[in-house]
Amino acid sequence: MIHQIPAGTRDVLPDEMRELRAIEERLRSTFADAGYGEVWTPTVEYEQVLAAGGGEAGAAAFRMFDDQGKVLALRSDMTVPIARVAATRFAGADGPLRLCYSAHAHRVVGQRTGQQREFLQSGIELIGVPGTEGEAEVLGIAVDALAAAGLARHRVGVGDGGLYRRLLAALEVPAQRHRELLDCLTRRDLVALELAVDELGLAADARDLLVELPQRRGGPEVLDRGAGPAGEALDRLRDLYGDLERRGIAERVILDLGLVRDLGYYTGAVFELYDPAVGFALGGGGRYDELIGRFGAPRPACGIALDVQRVHIAQTAEEQQS
Repeated sequence: MIHQIPAGTRDVLPDEMRELRAIEERLRSTFADAGYGEVWTPTVEYEQVLAAGGGEAGAAAFRMFDDQGKVLALRSDMTVPIARVAATRFAGADGPLRLCYSAHAHRVVGQRTGQQREFLQSGIELIGVPGTEGEAEVLGIAVDALAAAGLARHRVGVGDGGLYRRLLAALEVPAQRHRELLDCLTRRDLVALELAVDELGLAADARDLLVELPQRRGGPEVLDRGAGPAGEALDRLRDLYGDLERRGIAERVILDLGLVRDLGYYTGAVFELYDPAVGFALGGGGRYDELIGRFGAPRPACGIALDVQRVHIAQTAEEQQS
């Protein structure tokens, strides 16, 4: 008789576990060499703490009660707990905080999607460095970490998480339709997006902007047409791309104006990490300048997380294709 395990979880046997630990250690070593100190937070948090993250970060997959009747939940990512730590344990600390972690998280996923509810994340959080300087540092370290883990073909998608939301507001799209349109972008379903935009009955120029802008993906040329409500976000992305050029990693960057991450705390640039050897993202992150202020004094912040198991799959796929 085979005893089942919960959907979205898996057993890891010794050979794979040894390889995963090797990747995890290479990532941790890269973060430490860049000056990031490792932290550990509880696997369970009060549900109200995780809910402060909003969106998918606040959607706890597993809940329970403690002996006082308070609702606890398994963390759904590491950024929200580290924001809590930064606001409480490092309250009043001078200068930037550079923190890293490697820990399991648990997230709600759709039935029969093949996605994992439980996954191992390794990542960094840079707290107290505003603007493109911080974003370029985080992206540079992520690129170096994937190279250290054995990848050679990895790329970084870079967009602005608030760009499309600001467009919807500026073009006076009814608020009750925003979620539907953003969900289309999250799924990368541009056909469904175009159909949904057509239903709005907007003027031709507004309609074309909402449909065309998310299709811009490539090099710095996608930022050339930046007038109107999109101009400010495109200017910021242009500055970030310049910082990445100076760091020597711009050749790995794909600018993607349709990139939206379904986490409620992002306020600016957002990232996803890819490898052409596999058909899924290896991780992601972005800027979240308002999240720490939900737990204490506000501080600008930016971070990125890597799914260690997905990095392992990409590493294996690259080796098989070489």
